[in-house]
Amino acid sequence: MSLHALSPLDGRYNKETSPLRDFFSEFAYLKTRTRLELDYLTALSKTGICAPPNISLDIFSDEDAFKIQEYEKTTRHDVKAIEYYLRDKLPKELHQWIHFGLTSEDINNIAQSIALKDSRDQVLLPALDSIITSLHDFAKRHRTVPLLARTHGQPAVPTTLGKEYAVYLARLMKCRDEITSHKFEAKLTGAVGNFNALYAAYPNVDWESFSKDYVEGFGLEPNLVTSQILPYDNWIRFFQAIQLTNSILIDFAQDMWRYISDGLLKQKVVEGEVGSSTMPQKVNPIHFENAEGNLGVANALFTHYAQKLPVSRLQRDLSDSTVRRTFGSAVGHTLLAWINVTRGMSRVDADEVKIKSELNAHWEVVSEGAQTILRAAGRSDAYESLRSQMKGVQLDSNSYRLWVEALDVDEMTREKLMSLSPEKYIGVAIQITDNVIAWSDTTKRSPINKGIASG
Repeated sequence: MSLHALSPLDGRYNKETSPLRDFFSEFAYLKTRTRLELDYLTALSKTGICAPPNISLDIFSDEDAFKIQEYEKTTRHDVKAIEYYLRDKLPKELHQWIHFGLTSEDINNIAQSIALKDSRDQVLLPALDSIITSLHDFAKRHRTVPLLARTHGQPAVPTTLGKEYAVYLARLMKCRDEITSHKFEAKLTGAVGNFNALYAAYPNVDWESFSKDYVEGFGLEPNLVTSQILPYDNWIRFFQAIQLTNSILIDFAQDMWRYISDGLLKQKVVEGEVGSSTMPQKVNPIHFENAEGNLGVANALFTHYAQKLPVSRLQRDLSDSTVRRTFGSAVGHTLLAWINVTRGMSRVDADEVKIKSELNAHWEVVSEGAQTILRAAGRSDAYESLRSQMKGVQLDSNSYRLWVEALDVDEMTREKLMSLSPEKYIGVAIQITDNVIAWSDTTKRSPINKGIASG
């Protein structure tokens, strides 16, 4: 079947994305909405309006889903098809109460809010935590390894390899906080959001409290100010948190690709794996490349959601419905990318010999520190003097020391200048890395800036 799948998420990448079927497949959508209709009957029974349904959906099979789809061939309406299916399951005296006073969107939006919440908790967050763990471990392992930084692609002030991973770790931990703390909204308010039908039939029932209790029963936030549809602003904020996470990981994947390309990171050789159909020596950074591509596809969908879903003609039109059915695709491409980032991280390690060699070939990068030391010694022209001598020049250790020896400075200043080297000129990079690692070890919150400031 996977050979004939239209989407690679259900074909080539089926193994990675299959956990999302429990939340976003057509089967899952039918099952959840059927369960919600039964739960609604139970809630109605507590008001005394009707008897409880006294059946459960502990077993909901493919056959049940097919029966609903058979009804839909006639109804051309999926929720009405569920109602007719339930008539086959429930005693006749309950038929009039199925979907009583509701609009389809009362059921649909709750079902999709549940899918978004549960897939986040059970699938997405564990995948993100795997990335965070891999970055944490890499940063800790290489916390003291000096690295030639590059700004504008050019050799720049040194950093440490661990510190550069700590930056991504801190960014992703903040995103995780935002994704984790998001509370999903849902609505049960009737055809245009005013409980019109329910109030007309039973004006003495507090339908706002009824709605609030029903929605909260699924761990969701009730929105009582709606049109026929739930305003999707709340969902979009969640998607934008994932989209930002994905953008950070695009940045990370591209940096990893560059570090591997430059030989600063080594990739493990896997027996039997082919890197190129014609060049047998190659070991390609395929996981980071796969991640980058899928992150882009996911973010394109998230961008469309932000553009489309806040817009609905008057009280509603149906153009949102088909878009919402693609949520599984956006989450699927995200999940696939996150899995590949973790896989890529499991295959790389630092080539410390190469890193050290590159760093020590560029002594000119300590000129920032040198001109700052000279300024502190009273040389107001320090920057201009160094720029005229070093701009565009690559220095080694001997040429740097010859330059220092030729300077007309006091011995204390000369000693400070001589103490500079690319391997030592890393500021408090190690301390910053340790603060990030400690924060990652102890909390899921985001006091990262406080931790660095107090370090």
